Amino acid sequence: MTVRVLVADDQDLVRTGLSMILDAQPGIEVVGQAVDGIEAVTMARVLRPDVCLFDIRMPGMDGIAATRELAGAGVADPMAIVVITTFDLDEYVHGALKAGARGFLLKDAGPELLVQAIHAAANGDALIAPKITARLLAAFSDSHLGRPPVQPVEPLTDREEQVLITVAQGRTNAEIATDLHISLSTVKTHLTSVMTKLGARNRVEIVMWAYETGRVTRTKT
Repeated sequence: MTVRVLVADDQDLVRTGLSMILDAQPGIEVVGQAVDGIEAVTMARVLRPDVCLFDIRMPGMDGIAATRELAGAGVADPMAIVVITTFDLDEYVHGALKAGARGFLLKDAGPELLVQAIHAAANGDALIAPKITARLLAAFSDSHLGRPPVQPVEPLTDREEQVLITVAQGRTNAEIATDLHISLSTVKTHLTSVMTKLGARNRVEIVMWAYETGRVTRTKT
C-alpha cells in the first residue's frame, strides 16, 4: 500500500525538498503541502493522509499545536504525526510527544531516517532521532521525579511487561515478534492491551511510562 503524506513547513525550499525526497521513494506519495499549521490542520482533515510531517516553527499555528489538534487527547480518530525541526531542544520534543506525535526528527537526519520514520508512523510504530532518544526520554523521566507514575488500570502480565520493555528499547513490532518468538498479530494484541491498561495513546507514551517507572533506564556513557 502507498503511504499518503502531508508535508507542512513555512520555508518553501525545505517543504519542496522534503516532498521531493518522499515522492522519490517507492510506496510513498505526498498528497499535499501546507505553509503553516492552520493550513496543515485544514488540509489534513480534508485529505486524511496516512502520515503528516510537520515542522515545529510555523506562523499562525506551530507544529506542536497542529499535532495536538489532530492527534491530541480527546481526538476521536487521531492521525499519525511526525514532527521535524532544525532545533534540538528538549521542550520541543516533549511538547510534540505529549501532543500525540509518533515521531520526532531533526532536519539533518537524512533521507533514510526520514523514510523510516514515515513508514514507522504509518504502521503504528514510533521513531525518534537516535541521537536524542535516550537523553530526551531520560530527561522526561527525571522531570517526573517525586511524582507517582500513573498506575495501570489492571496489572500488566509478564508477557506484556516483556513487550513494554522491548518497545522502550526501540524495537519494531517485527523485531519484537522475533525476539519473543511470537507472531506479529500477538505483538499487536499485547500492545493494544498495554495501551488500554496504561491509558496510552501511542507507543511513545508507552516508552515514556517505561522510563518514568524505572523499567528502562538511560545507559551511562
